[in-house]
Amino acid sequence: MRRLKKKIFLSTFGASVALLGVVRWAFPGVTGRVPDDAAVFCLDEEVEPVADTLRSDMLPHIGTQRVYNRVTGVYSYEKCFSDLQEVQIVAAEQWGVPPIRNRQEAEHRKDELVYVGMSPYYDVDSRMTQSIPYLVPRAGLLLRHIGRTFMDSLDMKGIPLHRIIVSSVLRTEEDVERLRRYNSNASEQSCHRYGTTFDIAYNRYNPVYDPAGPKRRTVRDDTLKWVLSEVLRDCRAQGRCYVKHERKQGCFHITVR
Repeated sequence: MRRLKKKIFLSTFGASVALLGVVRWAFPGVTGRVPDDAAVFCLDEEVEPVADTLRSDMLPHIGTQRVYNRVTGVYSYEKCFSDLQEVQIVAAEQWGVPPIRNRQEAEHRKDELVYVGMSPYYDVDSRMTQSIPYLVPRAGLLLRHIGRTFMDSLDMKGIPLHRIIVSSVLRTEEDVERLRRYNSNASEQSCHRYGTTFDIAYNRYNPVYDPAGPKRRTVRDDTLKWVLSEVLRDCRAQGRCYVKHERKQGCFHITVR
């Protein structure tokens, strides 16, 4: 009789454990934790939900809890973004305008160019003096796409929104000449002369503040650079642009394709 009771107890206990395992596997939210594969890795930064922002309706959910995408970046900036001048200049000559001599001539060439000085998705560097905020339409669309996709990616990863900073755009021949006087790395055959090329700083960004929102946490520039590198890697893989990682200038040098 005692052995029979023991067998019944062990059978009931084993069945209960198996049932709980099935429930936990089918409904992970019942434990109060998000599954490990939904975790966010932001270079050891603590991730917290942010207020509803751009494209928040696109965020996936588990029940009422958001699931944020991982930050992966690229394995090597130099290897993944190694498109040299020799490659970029071919695309610049194909898609760009003939080089412009000076700012006065640029005023008469604006029917060939689009103004890119203002956008909700990026900021043009206020310190920019060696170029003017104009691009050919093809490059202008690419810049807008990069800025918007970058903000979408931050939102999808649970990172407070920031805008990228465009540090260089169209350069006239006179701009190139002045730049070469104190910057030995500036090329006389600069791709920037064609309106197809722009630089995006990777070591500084402008935060987007919501006056009515909660206090923002600080995000390291390295984390933002990882997210930006993901966006540029995808654009490059789609054949939309060439990208060079510029170490000394602290920027990604990008030419539309």
